[in-house]
Amino acid sequence: MSNGQLPPVTGGVVSAAEVQQFLQSSGMTIEQLMLALVAEAEKLARPPISNFFVGAVSQGSSGSLYFGANYEFVGQALSFTVHGEQAATVNAISHGETGMTRLAVSAAPCGYCRQFLYELTTASTLQILLPNTAPTLLTALIPDAFGPGDLGVTAALMSPQAHGITLSVDDPVVQAALKAANASYAPYTFDYSGVALKTHDGAIFTGSVAENAAFNPSMSPLEAAVVNLVIVGGKSYTDIVDAVLVEAGGSKASQAAATRAVLAAITPVKLRIYQAHTPHKEEKHHA
Repeated sequence: MSNGQLPPVTGGVVSAAEVQQFLQSSGMTIEQLMLALVAEAEKLARPPISNFFVGAVSQGSSGSLYFGANYEFVGQALSFTVHGEQAATVNAISHGETGMTRLAVSAAPCGYCRQFLYELTTASTLQILLPNTAPTLLTALIPDAFGPGDLGVTAALMSPQAHGITLSVDDPVVQAALKAANASYAPYTFDYSGVALKTHDGAIFTGSVAENAAFNPSMSPLEAAVVNLVIVGGKSYTDIVDAVLVEAGGSKASQAAATRAVLAAITPVKLRIYQAHTPHKEEKHHA
């Protein structure tokens, strides 16, 4: 870190080994370290509407730490705002984590984020870390919660997903979006979808839809891709040169219109949309 007092962060991540090494040498606790890193995570926020910067730091089950920040899109509905807690979760998912043990934020998560976090595999044990406050279980912040079990879903967000949808297009950006769609979490609609953003240097950043039992806190694949573009890749919106959405054919909750609209708020690049092959449905492409 620039202040020389915190461990180095690469791509919005502090590895488990680096975390342990730092804790041993500094004498800090994991809770103190995570809260100290929140201010660094805030620097990755892009809130042009509110100008209110939010940072969050999650700890995956592996012990690694992941940055998150908030993102707003001028000209689009406020419902497309990405919350810092969501971004820290997406960052962890993109690095293969299947659960989170702790989440540090500068202030108590809003109700929207509490609902989003309640979808996680580790919701019952997730600790929320706040300044000058003892660690608090998420479940204490969302009593009488409504979650996956209420809709008969036993899987949870961050559990490994593999849906087997296919698309016969020999294009690396399309295939990256397809891979993201196959890894998406959509147990309520089964409308799997993924977005891939390619930058001028050839790098590709993806995001998968993450549905929620309460529907509204669901996270779109474009929002997840933006998190990975900025936090993991260190890129800006102006670096985007190609964008692809792949979703299951005949989706009841299509991502096409919203993805096209929100993308237009950050880049002039036109969205390419593909419907992936599912049983009894034909593969389609829309320019």
